[in-house]
Amino acid sequence: MRYLSLLTFAGAALAARPFLDVVDTGFEDYLGGQSNWTEGTLPSLQDIRSIPDFEYAAKQVLADDGWAFYRLAAGQEWGYRNNLEVWNKVQLRARFLRNVVDLRENIGIELFGYNFSAPFFIAPAANAAHGHERAELNFAEAAGDEDIMYNAALFASKTIEEIDAVKRNDTLNGRQVIFQQIYTNNNLSITWNDLDRAARTGAKAIVLTIDTPGSSVRVRGARHSGQDYASATTRPNTWDTFDEVRSRTDLPIILKGITTVQDAVDAIEHGADGIYISNHGGRQLEYSPSPIETAYEIFRNAPWVFDRVPVLADSGVRKGSDVLKLLALGVKAVGMGRPFMYANVYGYEGVVKAIRLMKNEIVQDGWNLGIGSLDDLNPELLNLNTLEQNVNILKAACTS
Repeated sequence: MRYLSLLTFAGAALAARPFLDVVDTGFEDYLGGQSNWTEGTLPSLQDIRSIPDFEYAAKQVLADDGWAFYRLAAGQEWGYRNNLEVWNKVQLRARFLRNVVDLRENIGIELFGYNFSAPFFIAPAANAAHGHERAELNFAEAAGDEDIMYNAALFASKTIEEIDAVKRNDTLNGRQVIFQQIYTNNNLSITWNDLDRAARTGAKAIVLTIDTPGSSVRVRGARHSGQDYASATTRPNTWDTFDEVRSRTDLPIILKGITTVQDAVDAIEHGADGIYISNHGGRQLEYSPSPIETAYEIFRNAPWVFDRVPVLADSGVRKGSDVLKLLALGVKAVGMGRPFMYANVYGYEGVVKAIRLMKNEIVQDGWNLGIGSLDDLNPELLNLNTLEQNVNILKAACTS
């Protein structure tokens, strides 16, 4: 089977611009004019106006090793930078004189029979205790109270059982729905135990991370003692490994770490219940494509994938418009990892505020885009010319 492949954007184009460690929203200048704030202390939560503000706030108070762990990316961090900047390549084609008044009541989604109030979720990310002593408990509680999905990380600071203990009885599904992320271990008996623990505590789906076959080059982390991080597994996973995992659980399995149309198609052919587009936040392989690039590659080559299974995506999402762009291409739900880690320096209240900011941005951007519900989103609302210029057209496309 031959495919159309998406070419990587040239690194030189990105290198021509200054690298902003934290996106400038005017927050730093605003705080500098406030007599009640001192650099190196946590700004007032009421002054947070956007998702990037949480990153600036977190940098003020996180210890060096905690900041490095959350912020690090692979190699010279090209992939991380591209994740944030590539959204500029896809313009929105707003339509007007449309009925948009009911959008606020129509941003909910359904995944595997479960309903959520918004099309984004808290993505799996390890070691939330760097930001707050209650760590992932804040994520579970805030997600439950706001009726969004929480995808718990295997290497969370809190155990699967501790997270289960704080689940809410939410308004949409009864008992709070949590998906559990899993890595395979070199000792597969540990993996089977993790799957059993997830099932016993009521996880509704398994998110199997496949993009960590070995350790990665993480220069920023290597500068801090103990942070030359190896990946969770160096196991040489194959489709045989997937088949073994499949035989061990009745839960839906979503494969996380898809960055090519080839792997998306292969995942469906091997029986995955869902796919999860992600380049691990740019933390595994430098020059790996962003989620919007991979989503476009799938849309351009095998659009039927979006109809066959739910498609999730994460990496570099910071705005409501980022979510809308991915949904317009066919993605079902969009994850955010680092933003919630940064918001967690404020504890539960910070996580709730981040959720509400995103909900509001999706509604306001959706109004101005001209949609009355998420069902109105489609590729015609996107100017994809720049992405199309980066497509190398081969002789045949994917077929279902």
